Amino acid sequence: MSRKELAEKIGVNFQTVGYLEREEYNPSLDLAFRISETLGLPIELIFSTEPLIPLIEEIIKLKSKIGES
Repeated sequence: MSRKELAEKIGVNFQTVGYLEREEYNPSLDLAFRISETLGLPIELIFSTEPLIPLIEEIIKLKSKIGES
């Protein structure tokens, strides 16, 4: 989904999505919920007070745990 498509679905300017991606803007709670609902993902998977671990690192960690079993 493009920035423009997401922006249209959540009711903001497409530049706002760019600011969110670059961590230059913190969304309101309402906007965070709209993004979560639109993407079909839990808020905590999208936003966090701690830096998020890149997905590829999570996958590698999971694979190594499975390999240890």
